[in-house]
Amino acid sequence: MKLTIKTFFALLLGVLLITSGCSNKSQVKKETSSKSKTAFNIVDAGTIKVKNIWGIGYPGNDTALYIAGDNGLKLYKDKKWYKTTTNQHNYIGFQAVESGFIASGHPQKGTGYKDPFGLVKSSNKGKSIEKLAFYDKANFHFTAASYSGNGLYVIGEEQSDDVSLGVNYSTDNGETWKKSEFKNFTADSMGMIAVHPTNGNTMAMSTRSGIYFSTDNGNTMKLITDPIMVTALTFSGDSILFSSVEDEKIQLKTITPSTGDQTNLIIPFLDYDNPITYLAVNPKNTNQIAFTTYKNDVYESTDGGKTWNNILRDGKNK
Repeated sequence: MKLTIKTFFALLLGVLLITSGCSNKSQVKKETSSKSKTAFNIVDAGTIKVKNIWGIGYPGNDTALYIAGDNGLKLYKDKKWYKTTTNQHNYIGFQAVESGFIASGHPQKGTGYKDPFGLVKSSNKGKSIEKLAFYDKANFHFTAASYSGNGLYVIGEEQSDDVSLGVNYSTDNGETWKKSEFKNFTADSMGMIAVHPTNGNTMAMSTRSGIYFSTDNGNTMKLITDPIMVTALTFSGDSILFSSVEDEKIQLKTITPSTGDQTNLIIPFLDYDNPITYLAVNPKNTNQIAFTTYKNDVYESTDGGKTWNNILRDGKNK
């Protein structure tokens, strides 16, 4: 069991810390494209099976919880699952924003998009996508965005003329990019990024040795937790909701970066080899929370974490 969980953490938080690099400018024009002959609709999904989950969230232009997988989006609302009839892209690094969602990944065959996506955005529930940056040049397993849309982040996994190794950020919707300096960052790896919902300059990162917090786009970092394994995090207003593994137990907590105050949330029992992988809080209703696990279980709460509904088990709804 311990070997399995160590392998998982190596994959989840295994982006090596690289300090070299320089500023970049995206040369990708913003345009939309879709050549699928199938009409786009959102329909009852019936029985579903999700093999891989690459992100979750509550886009501001819908009332559903979105699940991004390797066979397109799955939407959950009013106790029912829905799917799209086309544009079933393999979205990775999925991030919900007020106007829709951003993501990286690979297109569904026959839709006319080039592979890889780079960084794209949809404002119509996935019917079409807008190319923000790095289109046909790079993919990003680690992306992040402010809910308001005024701060974008990606982790470059290899150096190129278009993107630097390490964390790159944009404050102009992907037009230009700079590399975060990560001063005072002493972790041996990089992990998931979360961005404050209204202030794109404020971000946090999960690592194998705790949460690092920044108010200047990651140029200066500060460790705000004990040196614990943190597998997932997201902002809930000014606080951070995060999951840690401590004493072989899966924990869900909140922390206020300005004070360091923490609270514990009660969650259903999770095996040590089934840690939390993604977290989401609905900015329009912070009592609505969801999380996924390594084994593709999905839980949602509508009362701030007091009770939980297991809406997917092993990636299946039935």
